[in-house]
Amino acid sequence: MLELSPPQSVHALDLEKLRRPEITFWSAWEGGELLGCGALKELNTLEGEVKSMRTALAHRRKGVARAILERIIREAANRSYMRLWLETGSAVAFEPARNLYSTFGFQYCPPFGDYVADPNSVFMARLL
Repeated sequence: MLELSPPQSVHALDLEKLRRPEITFWSAWEGGELLGCGALKELNTLEGEVKSMRTALAHRRKGVARAILERIIREAANRSYMRLWLETGSAVAFEPARNLYSTFGFQYCPPFGDYVADPNSVFMARLL
């Protein structure tokens, strides 16, 4: 993340922020090896935000991110959220992530919440 975006455009959650009560965090493991992770942030009682989606380089294109995103969407539906939001990078390196989100019905939208327009960010949303 930090190597792909300028510091003011990095919205990843650090460990302390991942421990906040409004964050639910999942990780995928194979034996003792971390494959990937993702989080769901509760914005309010009807909306959530997909956060901290990462897949280890050695495990990309194996369905790890898809499985984590499916889990996040399922949890959002269980919570009766009506909408999910996300922010991701606009650089070419983030194209696989944007394509994955699109296959799950996320569509491009203006900035949401406290985000502001940023040429290094792309915003997407999906109704549930």
